[in-house]
Amino acid sequence: MKISCIGGGAWGTTLAQVLCDNHHDVLVRDINPVFVEKINKEHTHPFFDTTLPLGVQATLSLEETVEFSDIILLGVPTKVTRMVLHEINHLLKQPALFINVSKGIEPNTSYCVSQIVKEEISEKYLKGYVNLSGPSHAEELILRKLTALVAASDQPKDAQFVQNLFSNERYLRVYTSSDVIGVETSGAIKNAIAIVSGVAFGMGLGENARAFLISRGVKEIVSIVAALGGKKETAYGLSGVGDLIVTASSMNSRNFQCGLKIGQGMSVAEALSSMSQTVEGIKTIEAAYQIGIKYALELPIITAAYQVIQNKLSARDALMKLLSRSLKEEIIIVN
Repeated sequence: MKISCIGGGAWGTTLAQVLCDNHHDVLVRDINPVFVEKINKEHTHPFFDTTLPLGVQATLSLEETVEFSDIILLGVPTKVTRMVLHEINHLLKQPALFINVSKGIEPNTSYCVSQIVKEEISEKYLKGYVNLSGPSHAEELILRKLTALVAASDQPKDAQFVQNLFSNERYLRVYTSSDVIGVETSGAIKNAIAIVSGVAFGMGLGENARAFLISRGVKEIVSIVAALGGKKETAYGLSGVGDLIVTASSMNSRNFQCGLKIGQGMSVAEALSSMSQTVEGIKTIEAAYQIGIKYALELPIITAAYQVIQNKLSARDALMKLLSRSLKEEIIIVN
């Protein structure tokens, strides 16, 4: 089977290897000619020192990639997703199944990628949509280390199709879900909490503090998932707590690393410019804060993080503001 992959970054190219391991051919499109040359001529991953299967090829041409297959893997940053989809819509000649693997929320609209797809892709060209998410560092999956993901779609057959497309008995297991908004939202908001965790680590606050911020952050993830129409329980699964565990506690996490640098004294701009890969968490903090305002949610950690990235408070002052809130009972949201 042929699959088109839009975005040849760390995650997109890693998933291309998975697909090739599962006996599929993949054409990766990226705007960076260096990435394309590394894949085609050196057969190596653009970010990692690993050899790629020959079944993974690359191109600079979006048109060539769209024509290659009616299965389109979206691996571009959320901030450019709408623009890329708009271009794809003009190139489509037949209905396509879209599989999104990015984890972000559009700041100005608070839309998940599924909602952007429905706005930008004409109904006659939209065969289906699946979101593939879960606790997964590309640095480990590229080495074929054991990983589990969840494929979410409002069409069970599409979720099952993607489940079978990516699953194998060696290192990758995929579950299915019908809660698209829940999976997308929890997968995105956990990046914001990972930034906060990194800030705490950079400030030298210790493991107790990070455990406090991460666990209370789960409550905020659940609140946002529910407000946007997802199921609360989804936030406790692979795409929520599962992904939060690896993203908020690992040096492989770009969001954690970015937060760490802010905690060590870098400005947000300096921290972002020092990163070689896209950091979704900063924009997600903005989007989460806007969602909180829109739905009148109590999001003290997200609010504190927003004030830091907007340069309204230092990380230390934001922490003091969090700790000065009135004492209360711990309430666990289950259903």
